[in-house]
Amino acid sequence: MSRVSVCASDALEEGGAGVRFEIAGAGDKPRQAFAVRFRGRVHGYINSCRHVPIELDWNHGEFFDTSKLYLICSTHGALYAPDTGLCVGGPCRGARLEPVKLEESDGQVWLSEARSE
Repeated sequence: MSRVSVCASDALEEGGAGVRFEIAGAGDKPRQAFAVRFRGRVHGYINSCRHVPIELDWNHGEFFDTSKLYLICSTHGALYAPDTGLCVGGPCRGARLEPVKLEESDGQVWLSEARSE
């Protein structure tokens, strides 16, 4: 599969706003995903809380809590570790966000696979 550009690397600031994008889902129905930068690395996930399947961001692209240490579900307050997607607090503790495989090179963030389980 060829790589697809998600965004320029400098579009993702440490603990800052994420970049939303679509990937193909089952039956080619698009799914919402997002990329964020945490501890210098880019991480990508399907934009769906593991408690209730709703989008996480409380404002378009705003995924981090005020401490910038966790991703937070805007509806029920579930907290996720940005580097693993593990829910560390809230109604879905122990569940994980669905990862999207991204890579960073040549000043770009690339979608390298539609999904990685």
